[in-house]
Amino acid sequence: MRPLIGITAIPTSDPADPRGGGNFSLYWNYPEAVAKAGGVPVILPCHADPATVMSLIDGWLIPGGIDMDASHYGEENHPACELQDPSRIAYERRLWEAMPTGLPVLGICYGAQFINVLHGGGLEQHIPDRKETADHVSGAMQTYGVEPGSRLAHILGSDRAEGRSFHHQAIDHRIGSGLRAVAWHEDSTVEAIEGTGDRWIIGLQWHPERSMGSPTSDRIFDAFVVAAARYQEAKHGVQVPS
Repeated sequence: MRPLIGITAIPTSDPADPRGGGNFSLYWNYPEAVAKAGGVPVILPCHADPATVMSLIDGWLIPGGIDMDASHYGEENHPACELQDPSRIAYERRLWEAMPTGLPVLGICYGAQFINVLHGGGLEQHIPDRKETADHVSGAMQTYGVEPGSRLAHILGSDRAEGRSFHHQAIDHRIGSGLRAVAWHEDSTVEAIEGTGDRWIIGLQWHPERSMGSPTSDRIFDAFVVAAARYQEAKHGVQVPS
């Protein structure tokens, strides 16, 4: 049985909307990348009970989005912030609290930032405020240096990664407890974090789902789904076909 990968749907609540009070969105390429790597994508709306969800899925992909309210890491919001609907952050916190030990987690863009903040870290709210930085918002293909010996370097088989950037915020020097920075743009922007323990947890500031077919992207999604399959095997005590 293929591993089930939960992907958080992005809510936009609107109580005044007579058609239904809001909607959910998710770019097509997140579930597509999971499916191509051999996983079964399952979309998670914020109404799904976290304990039940976490008992069913074998991996959790936290996708990109807009900005997290800076109050979550003890700051005032920058004027350039475009805030994520608070129902998303509230729900993902509940999922995090219900998450079993060992469940593999992949965070992308906002997802990486969320992981860092949940571990007590902080964010750089507007990269253009820092002088002489690269263009991180246009989606141009970029190259990143990767920490040798890290989990990410092992997955890639290289100390270099490639990806497309669509963000004005990033993880700052306040790396959360139990995490470490493992990839950087040459302008010093943190581009990836990972857990320091045995658990498979990686956060990427770039968007691997937007460059499917590249060695970097394919190896990341393949490794994530393999980790989820191993978790599934351990959970059920059965051999999962490769």
